Amino acid sequence: MAQQIAWTPEELMVVTISREVRDGETVGVGAVSPIPAAGCILAEQLHAPNITLIILDCEEYYPFPAGSSELHFLAQRSELDLFFLSGIQIDRRGNFNLHVIGDYSAPTVRMAGAYGSAMLYYMAHRVILFRDQHTKRVFVEKVDFVTAAGVTPENVYREGGPASVVTPKAVLAWDKADREWVLEKIQPGSSVEEIKENTGFALHVSPAVSTAQTPTEQELRVLRTVVKEKIKQSYPEFVREKMRSA
Repeated sequence: MAQQIAWTPEELMVVTISREVRDGETVGVGAVSPIPAAGCILAEQLHAPNITLIILDCEEYYPFPAGSSELHFLAQRSELDLFFLSGIQIDRRGNFNLHVIGDYSAPTVRMAGAYGSAMLYYMAHRVILFRDQHTKRVFVEKVDFVTAAGVTPENVYREGGPASVVTPKAVLAWDKADREWVLEKIQPGSSVEEIKENTGFALHVSPAVSTAQTPTEQELRVLRTVVKEKIKQSYPEFVREKMRSA
């Protein structure tokens, strides 16, 4: 029996995200987001050669003048199919927090803020949230500050919204009817019990929950060669510390 190739938690997330990208989509990745950037490039190399890929931190994949807001304009024109967002907190109703931990007027932690994330959460056709940790500090019952809302009133126009959350332990899917996250896939090496124990709200489990496919030899080889070469200038620390050699 062939020995299984090992991977890092970040590489597992990259592969998971790559499988969510659909051929022909216009896909945007924001600043300081090496995991979705690598995932989208991997998808382009393996199964989605016809995507239009825009990555803010990568010169090869940013066709607009430096410092421009063209990515935001694409979303406002309803031309952005998929975008990726993260947060220091994510709650059961799909809200995420990029602003403060604690009381807004006297926070224990103050962060950089949203930079258009709230608009993109409304206007991209699909938004995949991602987080490289799956803990009760990240997945909370209610965020300390709503940077962008997962649920909006019916009279508020919204082009898209949350689709899923990818972590090293799980993939959570957005239940549009119940307006909350459900456990859809268990990442290799994790379990339903472990995921629930590390989620700060009562997480429902999909009747069709399954264990995600392990990264294939081809996915890891392309990730550690072609993709690595394409992102190493933009994300040298990520490449050095989070990716293994081919």
